[in-house]
Amino acid sequence: MNTTQYDMIAIGAGSGGLSAVERASEYGMKCLLIEAKTVGGTCVNVGCVPKKIMWFAANTASHIKNAKGFGFDVEQNDFSWKELKRKRDIYIKGITDWYDGYLQKLGIDYVNGFAKLIDKNTVSVGDKKYTTKHIVLATGGEPFVPSIRGAEYGITSDDFFELDIMPSKVAVIGGGYIGVELSGVLNSLGSRVEIFVRSERLLRGFDSIIQDTIEKDYSEHGIEIHNNTKIKSISEDLTVNTDSGVFSNFDKIIWAVGRKPLTQHLGLESAGVNTDGKGFINTDKFQTTNIDNIFALGDVTGRAALTPVAIAAGRRLSDRLYNGMTDRHLSYNNIPSVIFSHPPIGTIGFTEKEANEKFENIKIYKSEFIPMADALLEFKTTTAIKLICEGENEIIVGCHIIGHGADEMLQGFAVAINMGATKKQFDDTIAIHPTSAEEVVTLR
Repeated sequence: MNTTQYDMIAIGAGSGGLSAVERASEYGMKCLLIEAKTVGGTCVNVGCVPKKIMWFAANTASHIKNAKGFGFDVEQNDFSWKELKRKRDIYIKGITDWYDGYLQKLGIDYVNGFAKLIDKNTVSVGDKKYTTKHIVLATGGEPFVPSIRGAEYGITSDDFFELDIMPSKVAVIGGGYIGVELSGVLNSLGSRVEIFVRSERLLRGFDSIIQDTIEKDYSEHGIEIHNNTKIKSISEDLTVNTDSGVFSNFDKIIWAVGRKPLTQHLGLESAGVNTDGKGFINTDKFQTTNIDNIFALGDVTGRAALTPVAIAAGRRLSDRLYNGMTDRHLSYNNIPSVIFSHPPIGTIGFTEKEANEKFENIKIYKSEFIPMADALLEFKTTTAIKLICEGENEIIVGCHIIGHGADEMLQGFAVAINMGATKKQFDDTIAIHPTSAEEVVTLR
């Protein structure tokens, strides 16, 4: 075998792996990026980017439907899912094609193939070996499908983006990020949607104000929610058999019950890298595994499976390794996140339940209202906002928003909350009127 020497090899060309080698190359390091599928990873190909395009399309359908409320005589004469998919796929290909020239410009070598660890300093792809000082494991994850009878008759969130025809009736199994987002898109575009959730609420682990509002709005807009429902089996005719009844006449069944790490074929045992019981790779705060020159970041670690988290972790890792920033690492506290539901959700920090368990003195401020954008509409949504404050100075330790614009407004508030903002500092900020965001700085 021929062998090539590098400073850093990243396995996985998603957000985490790309960011690590990009930053390392800026410091003059010789880097290799290896990807078994398509550059860009989940986010670009079957995640954030195509999902957001579908979300925008769904919003457009809602605007057409709601135009009558503002006096417009507008009808949706036709909608071509196939044309939307065609244009979306062209857009995604443009991004992945762009990476070829970008990586070349940075001097980063790229190999498309399955990588396997030979030892702590050696990686193989086919019959080629590569040696390196540092290895970054950023292989991401894939949709989890439970081992129940008939599970193969359902599709995953990855498969959703391959659909050429919009299904007329869909069963979405799972009430987390992915299930809630896909349900909102499909419902807005015209599919009949039923969500099956094993837990008591949609979005388990989120603040109660988010759970209450999303369930109310989704139900009012025609999405049928089956909480506390365990799937027993799926029939070939796409009948869903549960412990609370039998549900049928679906065109598609979508599994959205979580994701699992892509670690099983990496040869981790050859390098002595440890994983937990679910296959996720354990790391310390510096993204270091139990092997001192092997690092893991992104979804493969099982922590905060969000694209910006993987990017931040990758950049900070290279800052530390190659630019003398000895304590440079990502803090996993106060990570803002958004769910592109209908309407969207933005959240950061502790839920009310978590805050009560951690702190002795908390105070809650909240507001619920019909946003002005929906005031004249037949089909309205709810905007709900909650601030969670701790201690005598009322430091803001949690912010939860659902409603039009929540996805955009949270970013600025996240900066303030990460800086330790207090309720008084929010109160002292002049409101921008009329907006939904002004409610965050005028809560009483």
